[in-house]
Amino acid sequence: MATPVVDPDLCTGCELCVDIAPNTFEMNDEGVSTVVDPEGDDEGAIQEAIDSCPAEAISWAE
Repeated sequence: MATPVVDPDLCTGCELCVDIAPNTFEMNDEGVSTVVDPEGDDEGAIQEAIDSCPAEAISWAE
């Protein structure tokens, strides 16, 4: 199963992913998005977060 992953080196901390899929992503203490529950939101919401990321920091990993 594919799971969402965030590249911390690319993340700019815009928080769009958290707004779109708040059960999957959260901001850490460094202001970078992290995956807290890969199945927290439905696949459509996670894909929307991936597509909306201006830094292209989120992707699917097997």
